[in-house]
Amino acid sequence: MQKELEEAYGFLFEEELLKEIAECGTLKEVSAGEKIMEIGEFVTGMPLLINGAIKILREDDDGDELLLYFLERGDTCAMTLTCCMGQTKSEIRAVAESNTTFIMVPVGKMEEWTAKFRSWRNFVFESYHSRFSEMLETIDALAFLNMDQRLIRYLRDKAKINRNENVLSTHQEIAYDLHTSRVVVSRLLKKLENDGRISLQRNQIKVIDL
Repeated sequence: MQKELEEAYGFLFEEELLKEIAECGTLKEVSAGEKIMEIGEFVTGMPLLINGAIKILREDDDGDELLLYFLERGDTCAMTLTCCMGQTKSEIRAVAESNTTFIMVPVGKMEEWTAKFRSWRNFVFESYHSRFSEMLETIDALAFLNMDQRLIRYLRDKAKINRNENVLSTHQEIAYDLHTSRVVVSRLLKKLENDGRISLQRNQIKVIDL
Protein backbone atom coordinates (compact mmCIF):
# COMPACT_ATOMS: atom_id res chain seq x y z
CA MET A 1 0.00 0.00 0.00
CA GLN A 2 2.86 2.40 0.79
CA LYS A 3 4.14 2.29 -2.80
CA GLU A 4 0.71 3.00 -4.28
CA LEU A 5 0.21 5.87 -1.85
CA GLU A 6 3.53 7.48 -2.73
CA GLU A 7 2.79 7.23 -6.46
CA ALA A 8 -0.68 8.79 -6.15
CA TYR A 9 -0.20 11.25 -3.27
CA GLY A 10 3.55 11.58 -2.68
CA PHE A 11 3.59 14.99 -4.36
CA LEU A 12 0.87 16.21 -1.98
CA PHE A 13 1.60 14.67 1.44
CA GLU A 14 4.70 14.52 3.59
CA GLU A 15 6.28 11.17 4.44
CA GLU A 16 4.88 11.05 7.99
CA LEU A 17 1.30 11.53 6.77
CA LEU A 18 1.73 8.89 4.05
CA LYS A 19 2.94 6.50 6.72
CA GLU A 20 -0.09 7.16 8.94
CA ILE A 21 -2.48 6.69 6.01
CA ALA A 22 -0.84 3.35 5.20
CA GLU A 23 -1.08 2.24 8.83
CA CYS A 24 -4.76 3.07 9.42
CA GLY A 25 -6.23 2.91 5.91
CA THR A 26 -7.84 -0.10 4.25
CA LEU A 27 -7.00 -0.90 0.64
CA LYS A 28 -10.09 -1.77 -1.41
CA GLU A 29 -10.64 -2.87 -5.00
CA VAL A 30 -14.01 -2.64 -6.73
CA SER A 31 -15.23 -3.51 -10.20
CA ALA A 32 -16.79 -1.10 -12.70
CA GLY A 33 -20.44 -0.44 -11.81
CA GLU A 34 -20.07 -1.46 -8.16
CA LYS A 35 -21.53 0.87 -5.52
CA ILE A 36 -18.99 2.26 -3.07
CA MET A 37 -21.29 4.53 -1.06
CA GLU A 38 -25.08 4.74 -0.92
CA ILE A 39 -27.44 7.58 -0.12
CA GLY A 40 -28.64 7.43 3.48
CA GLU A 41 -25.72 5.37 4.80
CA PHE A 42 -23.64 6.68 7.67
CA VAL A 43 -20.19 7.62 6.38
CA THR A 44 -17.48 5.72 8.25
CA GLY A 45 -14.56 6.51 6.00
CA MET A 46 -13.23 8.65 3.20
CA PRO A 47 -11.83 7.23 -0.06
CA LEU A 48 -8.45 8.27 -1.46
CA LEU A 49 -8.26 7.12 -5.08
CA ILE A 50 -5.20 5.18 -6.21
CA ASN A 51 -6.37 3.99 -9.62
CA GLY A 52 -9.56 4.09 -11.67
CA ALA A 53 -12.45 6.53 -11.46
CA ILE A 54 -15.64 7.06 -9.43
CA LYS A 55 -18.78 8.94 -10.43
CA ILE A 56 -20.73 10.87 -7.79
CA LEU A 57 -24.52 10.97 -8.19
CA ARG A 58 -27.47 12.68 -6.56
CA GLU A 59 -31.03 11.37 -6.52
CA ASP A 60 -34.30 13.31 -6.73
CA ASP A 61 -37.58 12.54 -4.95
CA ASP A 62 -38.65 10.28 -7.81
CA GLY A 63 -35.50 8.17 -7.58
CA ASP A 64 -33.93 9.57 -10.76
CA GLU A 65 -30.17 10.13 -10.70
CA LEU A 66 -28.08 13.09 -11.77
CA LEU A 67 -24.32 12.93 -12.32
CA LEU A 68 -22.51 15.60 -10.27
CA TYR A 69 -18.85 14.92 -11.07
CA PHE A 70 -16.13 12.32 -11.52
CA LEU A 71 -13.22 11.50 -9.22
CA GLU A 72 -9.91 10.14 -10.45
CA ARG A 73 -6.47 9.25 -9.10
CA GLY A 74 -5.27 11.68 -6.42
CA ASP A 75 -8.82 12.90 -5.67
CA THR A 76 -11.27 12.54 -2.84
CA CYS A 77 -14.93 13.49 -2.53
CA ALA A 78 -15.69 16.82 -0.83
CA MET A 79 -19.26 15.74 -0.05
CA THR A 80 -17.88 12.68 1.72
CA LEU A 81 -15.52 14.94 3.66
CA THR A 82 -18.49 17.05 4.75
CA CYS A 83 -20.40 13.99 5.97
CA CYS A 84 -17.28 12.70 7.75
CA MET A 85 -16.69 15.93 9.61
CA GLY A 86 -20.36 16.30 10.53
CA GLN A 87 -20.86 12.59 11.23
CA THR A 88 -24.02 12.59 9.11
CA LYS A 89 -25.54 10.27 6.53
CA SER A 90 -24.34 10.31 2.95
CA GLU A 91 -26.24 12.57 0.55
CA ILE A 92 -24.60 11.09 -2.55
CA ARG A 93 -24.18 7.75 -4.30
CA ALA A 94 -20.65 6.77 -5.35
CA VAL A 95 -20.29 4.21 -8.15
CA ALA A 96 -17.09 2.87 -9.70
CA GLU A 97 -16.81 4.23 -13.24
CA SER A 98 -14.09 1.69 -14.01
CA ASN A 99 -12.19 -0.96 -12.06
CA THR A 100 -11.00 1.12 -9.13
CA THR A 101 -8.53 0.89 -6.27
CA PHE A 102 -8.78 3.22 -3.29
CA ILE A 103 -7.76 3.52 0.35
CA MET A 104 -10.56 4.01 2.86
CA VAL A 105 -9.44 6.25 5.71
CA PRO A 106 -11.38 6.16 9.03
CA VAL A 107 -13.54 9.15 9.95
CA GLY A 108 -11.71 9.56 13.25
CA LYS A 109 -8.51 10.62 11.49
CA MET A 110 -10.03 13.56 9.59
CA GLU A 111 -9.94 16.15 12.38
CA GLU A 112 -6.64 14.85 13.79
CA TRP A 113 -4.83 15.22 10.46
CA THR A 114 -6.37 18.63 9.80
CA ALA A 115 -4.75 19.91 12.98
CA LYS A 116 -1.51 17.96 12.58
CA PHE A 117 -0.57 18.21 8.90
CA ARG A 118 -0.58 21.35 6.81
CA SER A 119 -0.52 19.29 3.60
CA TRP A 120 -3.74 17.53 4.67
CA ARG A 121 -5.46 20.85 5.39
CA ASN A 122 -4.43 22.15 1.98
CA PHE A 123 -5.66 18.94 0.34
CA VAL A 124 -9.05 19.20 2.06
CA PHE A 125 -9.52 22.87 1.12
CA GLU A 126 -8.43 22.25 -2.47
CA SER A 127 -10.81 19.28 -2.69
CA TYR A 128 -13.71 21.44 -1.52
CA HIS A 129 -12.80 24.10 -4.09
CA SER A 130 -12.41 21.66 -7.00
CA ARG A 131 -15.60 19.73 -6.32
CA PHE A 132 -17.57 22.95 -5.71
CA SER A 133 -16.39 24.27 -9.07
CA GLU A 134 -17.41 21.03 -10.76
CA MET A 135 -20.87 21.17 -9.17
CA LEU A 136 -21.26 24.76 -10.38
CA GLU A 137 -20.39 23.55 -13.88
CA THR A 138 -23.10 20.90 -13.55
CA ILE A 139 -25.63 23.52 -12.44
CA ASP A 140 -24.60 25.81 -15.31
CA ALA A 141 -24.99 22.93 -17.76
CA LEU A 142 -28.50 22.19 -16.48
CA ALA A 143 -29.49 25.85 -16.58
CA PHE A 144 -27.81 27.11 -19.72
CA LEU A 145 -26.83 24.24 -22.04
CA ASN A 146 -29.04 22.38 -24.48
CA MET A 147 -29.21 18.62 -24.10
CA ASP A 148 -26.96 18.10 -27.12
CA GLN A 149 -24.31 20.34 -25.52
CA ARG A 150 -24.65 18.47 -22.21
CA LEU A 151 -24.24 15.16 -24.03
CA ILE A 152 -21.07 16.34 -25.78
CA ARG A 153 -19.67 17.56 -22.44
CA TYR A 154 -20.57 14.22 -20.83
CA LEU A 155 -18.88 12.12 -23.54
CA ARG A 156 -15.79 14.34 -23.49
CA ASP A 157 -15.50 14.02 -19.69
CA LYS A 158 -16.02 10.24 -19.78
CA ALA A 159 -13.32 9.78 -22.41
CA LYS A 160 -10.93 11.99 -20.45
CA ILE A 161 -11.55 10.40 -17.04
CA ASN A 162 -11.07 6.87 -18.42
CA ARG A 163 -8.20 7.89 -20.74
CA ASN A 164 -9.95 6.03 -23.54
CA GLU A 165 -11.63 7.34 -26.68
CA ASN A 166 -14.14 4.47 -26.42
CA VAL A 167 -16.89 5.34 -23.93
CA LEU A 168 -18.29 2.07 -22.56
CA SER A 169 -21.87 3.11 -21.83
CA THR A 170 -25.29 2.13 -23.12
CA HIS A 171 -27.78 4.77 -24.25
CA GLN A 172 -29.88 4.02 -21.16
CA GLU A 173 -26.93 4.50 -18.79
CA ILE A 174 -26.17 7.87 -20.38
CA ALA A 175 -29.85 8.83 -20.04
CA TYR A 176 -29.75 8.01 -16.32
CA ASP A 177 -26.62 10.12 -15.78
CA LEU A 178 -28.02 13.10 -17.71
CA HIS A 179 -31.48 12.81 -16.18
CA THR A 180 -33.24 12.46 -19.54
CA SER A 181 -34.84 9.73 -21.68
CA ARG A 182 -33.09 7.02 -23.69
CA VAL A 183 -34.99 8.12 -26.81
CA VAL A 184 -33.55 11.63 -26.57
CA VAL A 185 -30.02 10.31 -26.01
CA SER A 186 -30.27 7.89 -28.95
CA ARG A 187 -31.52 10.62 -31.28
CA LEU A 188 -28.73 13.04 -30.30
CA LEU A 189 -26.05 10.33 -30.54
CA LYS A 190 -27.22 9.45 -34.04
CA LYS A 191 -26.98 13.12 -35.04
CA LEU A 192 -23.42 13.31 -33.65
CA GLU A 193 -22.53 10.18 -35.63
CA ASN A 194 -24.00 11.64 -38.82
CA ASP A 195 -21.87 14.74 -38.21
CA GLY A 196 -18.77 12.55 -37.96
CA ARG A 197 -18.06 13.44 -34.34
CA ILE A 198 -18.58 9.97 -32.84
CA SER A 199 -18.92 6.37 -34.01
CA LEU A 200 -21.70 4.24 -32.49
CA GLN A 201 -20.80 0.64 -31.67
CA ARG A 202 -22.42 -2.04 -29.52
CA ASN A 203 -22.52 -0.78 -25.91
CA GLN A 204 -19.80 1.76 -26.61
CA ILE A 205 -19.23 5.06 -28.35
CA LYS A 206 -15.98 6.04 -30.02
CA VAL A 207 -15.18 9.71 -29.56
CA ILE A 208 -13.75 11.16 -32.79
CA ASP A 209 -14.07 14.94 -32.64
CA LEU A 210 -15.71 16.55 -29.59
